[in-house]
This record gives sequence, C-alpha cells and structure tokens, in this order.
Amino acid sequence: MKELLKSFEDYLLDNLPLSKSFHPYFEEALGDMLKAGGKRFRPMLLLSVVKSKKPLLIENAFPVALGLEMLHTYSLIHDDLPAMDNADLRRGFKTLHKKYDEVTAILVGDALNSEAFNQIANAPLHNDIKVELIKALGSNGGIDGMIIGQAIDCYFENQKLELNQLEFLHIHKTAKLIAASLKMGAIVAQYDLDTQNRLYNFGIDIGLLFQIQDDIIDETQSEEQAGKTTQHDGAKNSFVNLLGLDGAINSANTLAKKCEDELNSFDLTLKDSLNDLLLKYIYRHKN
Repeated sequence: MKELLKSFEDYLLDNLPLSKSFHPYFEEALGDMLKAGGKRFRPMLLLSVVKSKKPLLIENAFPVALGLEMLHTYSLIHDDLPAMDNADLRRGFKTLHKKYDEVTAILVGDALNSEAFNQIANAPLHNDIKVELIKALGSNGGIDGMIIGQAIDCYFENQKLELNQLEFLHIHKTAKLIAASLKMGAIVAQYDLDTQNRLYNFGIDIGLLFQIQDDIIDETQSEEQAGKTTQHDGAKNSFVNLLGLDGAINSANTLAKKCEDELNSFDLTLKDSLNDLLLKYIYRHKN
C-alpha cells in the first residue's frame, strides 16, 4: 500500500496542472492544496480496487485517481471560503483565501473541478469505460451528490435537523464521493455490476462513518492535532450537536462494526486489497 501511495504521489507531483500566463501567483496557488498532501483516501480507494483485479491497469488509472483527487480538493477549497466555513487551516497549511485572496481561491477551485474531468477524458482507457467514470464522478460530485449536500449544510445552519435529514445531508455531501471512488475503481477493473453496486453501498457507509468521526474529531482535537480548523461546528448540523459526544461515539462504533463486517464479505483478493487502507481508518475515532 505504501508503494502504491508513493507511486501516486510521484504521479501527482509530475502532473500538476499548470497555468501558462503572466499571472504573478495563480500557478503556484493552483498546486498548493494538491501538494499539501492529505490522506489521498479517495484515489487510494480507487487504485486499491483496480489493484485487486487488474494490477496491470494501475498506471492507466493514475489520471482517473488524480482527477478524483482534484475534484475532492476543489470541494475543500470552496468549503473553506468565507461564504461557507471561513476556515483558516487546511491540511496543515493556510487556506487559499487566507494565503492569497478569495478570488484566487474560487478560481483555483473552479479550475480543479473542470480539470478533474479533463484528466479522466484523457486517461489511456477505453472510451466506454471513461464515459462511465465521468458519469459516476459527475453525478456523485455534482447536483445529485456533494453539491446538494453542501447546499443543505449551508442553508440549514442554526436550524436543527432530524437524524434522517442529517444523514441525507452527509450521505450527499461526503459519502457519495467516497462511494464513487470505490465504484470508479470497479469500473476500471471491470468488476460486474453487482460488485460495483456492493462497493458503492459499502462506500456510503464508510463515508457516513467518516463524517461522524470528523464531527468527533472537531469536538475533541486541537487544530494542531487535526491539521485543520476544529471546534468550528457550533452552528453546524453535526452528529455531535444532535446526538451529543457519547451518542456520536456510539453511532460511530456501530457503523464501524457494520463496515468491518461488509469488508469481510468481499472476495479475498478485494478484501485484502482494501484491508490495509481501511482498517486504520474504520476505528480512528477511538485514537
């Protein structure tokens, strides 16, 4: 897993999008949040699924994984903007609107959003596969997924949601892109539709678990520990705010056990490929 992550990191650094203009810092800003690191969780999910069945296609899948990471990074940049979370810190670094300016942060996000699909469109894969990949990312990262989740999150600040509404919010805002990562890996590896759907549903549970864990981390960790702005969810619809810290931890424990059981239900090759990546995260709220 470490070798695969290192290979992807090298590919990312060698293929950063470049702005060929006389702007004094846009090119630097365009690469800042990509170079800042992060867990690379979504691209590694995708590549782990590819590795489980078609390891010879891993290099061909790197542009797809990079596109996925670009779209995720754009969402973080926009999520941190003054109109949304107004955060100071992301991935251990100043957010782009703090380091540069708000216009630059908005445009870098826009650029990474469109470049994500450009990366997939130019990947060395069959066109039919690329169409399915673009559909999966466009749907789950767009109006049927992350965008409507973000819209609900922003609109209902300072308004208490019911638990089913809160789950809807975070399934769309967070979980669907994680689910798409697994499904996109299955599309590249040409898994059957049943396996694609099982991986997608598994990803929804993983994504919802991650959101509960993030809410717990926001409540219990400092900015230095988390590498991002924390204790910032007072007005947000978070699982901690709705269920209390103990209730959120109990929910995370229950969902983590479900995710572990689901992981163990996959065929051995797929399970082993995902194990190294997922097991250290499934119970991270206990660390």
